[in-house]
Amino acid sequence: MRELSWLVPVLIVSAIMASKAFQTWVRAKHGYPMEDRRGRHSHAGGDLEAERKIALLSSENERLTGQISRLEERIAVLERIATDPAERVAREIDSLR
Repeated sequence: MRELSWLVPVLIVSAIMASKAFQTWVRAKHGYPMEDRRGRHSHAGGDLEAERKIALLSSENERLTGQISRLEERIAVLERIATDPAERVAREIDSLR
């Protein structure tokens, strides 16, 4: 048992190094800012590419947000039609003609 006592600190240091390498790989893969040894941030793909991705994602987010709000309005109308009595819906349709 004493012969393998040196193995515990080696395994701990190895696990920490492997964890840090995995975290760095995941951050680089997904475009998160990286830190160098001095604490400065940099992007794996460059700042210009990251800004372009952010702009594209922001515009897509705005488009999808608008689409969701339109769909919510349509669902509200459909829910109102489905839950209202048939005679009331018929009167409203006739009043629109």
